[in-house]
Amino acid sequence: MTREQVYETLNGVFQDVFDDESITVHDETTSEDVDGWDSLEHINLIAAVEQEFGVKFNMGQVVSMKNVGEMVDIILSQID
Repeated sequence: MTREQVYETLNGVFQDVFDDESITVHDETTSEDVDGWDSLEHINLIAAVEQEFGVKFNMGQVVSMKNVGEMVDIILSQID
């Protein structure tokens, strides 16, 4: 899977989790950029991403991710 394909899939996950079809994420997207992305929704988002890609984030990864680009890096490292 390419980085671009991961982003295409992630956009759908973000749109579903936050119920907003206008969301488009990129490397620098953070919780500050998405309405409703609080700590509770972060848990829902992580669970949805894990399910969609068949990956598992460890707690250290979950708390240290600074932006969506880091999430994509972790996804790609687990599916390649």
